[in-house]
Amino acid sequence: MLNRRRMLALAPLAMGGLLAFQPAAEAQIIVDIAPPPPRAVRPPPPPRRGYVWEPGHWGWSANGRRHVWVEGRWIAERRGQRYVEPAWVADGPRWRYVPGHWQAY
Repeated sequence: MLNRRRMLALAPLAMGGLLAFQPAAEAQIIVDIAPPPPRAVRPPPPPRRGYVWEPGHWGWSANGRRHVWVEGRWIAERRGQRYVEPAWVADGPRWRYVPGHWQAY
């Protein structure tokens, strides 16, 4: 078993490996069913300065059968970037989901 001093010495290497890991790109979601109209929801007060509101939006169910409502949430802002809300985009007769993301000014 590793002693405490050796574990502390190896911790930065382990963390570096975790930080270098990049998850696979989100799978594209393309469906034949148009999303329902968005719900009108008033956002709660922000937890503190430096947060932007990601409004609620329609996502797609894990079983791949229907739209599901995803509640809005406050997310920490990123300097020099603006938040682009998630959206469903008409793609011919189908609908493509574009997740929310940050975009440089």
